[in-house]
Amino acid sequence: MEHRRIAVAGASGLIGSALVRSLAADGHEVVRLVRRSARGGDEVSWDPDRQYVDAAGLAGCDAVVNLAGAGVGDHRWTDAYKRKIRDSRVLGTAALAEAVASLDTPPRVFVSGSAIGFYGDTGDRAVDEDAPPGDGFLPRLCVEWEEAAAPAQEAGVRTVFARTGLVVARGGGAWGRLFPLFKAGLGGRLGSGAQYWSFIALHDEVAALRHLLDSEGLSGPVNLTAPEPLTNREITAAMGRVLRRPAPFAVPAPVLRAVLGEMAGDVLGSARVVPKRLLESGFSFAFPGIEDALRAAL
Repeated sequence: MEHRRIAVAGASGLIGSALVRSLAADGHEVVRLVRRSARGGDEVSWDPDRQYVDAAGLAGCDAVVNLAGAGVGDHRWTDAYKRKIRDSRVLGTAALAEAVASLDTPPRVFVSGSAIGFYGDTGDRAVDEDAPPGDGFLPRLCVEWEEAAAPAQEAGVRTVFARTGLVVARGGGAWGRLFPLFKAGLGGRLGSGAQYWSFIALHDEVAALRHLLDSEGLSGPVNLTAPEPLTNREITAAMGRVLRRPAPFAVPAPVLRAVLGEMAGDVLGSARVVPKRLLESGFSFAFPGIEDALRAAL
């Protein structure tokens, strides 16, 4: 792959920081979007809440990757925090898409974050990118989040929505919270344990994002999940094996609801999401199985 100049929003987050490290290690020039004045040519100032982007700083970029957004698992879902989750994604994406569209020579590709939350609770039914959105806060959010990229699409920029699953990593996200519990011997299946979790190793998530940047034929939604989603019970058992901590207990659904509030619906819900378009486009996973993914994270 030739040397490229790539702008990344959300560069300090779990996935963004790993992507930036990977691109920089291969000699690409990475421009980070920062929420303060830029301190050099490798930074671009933006304020997603005010929908401001210093578009001039994006000039000359081959690609823009948008991974910005308030953490879904960082706080209890009060009405105020749900608004923050939404606005940080929808307003930020709209601002970036408009900035991209305003350039005389726009980037060739805009990869915008999304999530498998788009599909809602799918039960035992496996879904790919052709499935419609589900019901509830996260599906509505994902629809708005993707629609916010319309200015880039209308400007003729190849726009890809990276519908990411549960990223298996020690440093953050849902798994960042699960690892310490299991190490303390407090891990257990959540609720019935029959709900499907669509996971992806952080290494594969980064490789998949780079695949989206390079794959000229891909646009629209692409699921970033391992090929075979597993039930929470299967994943819990695998974590017990890898960490050598048996996990005999179940965390009852009412307890989870008391602790997590509305977010519990998404933890207890089932999302059996398969990466049809990623596999069809020739992507190969380094850590397709849960034990491999867990060991890679540790």
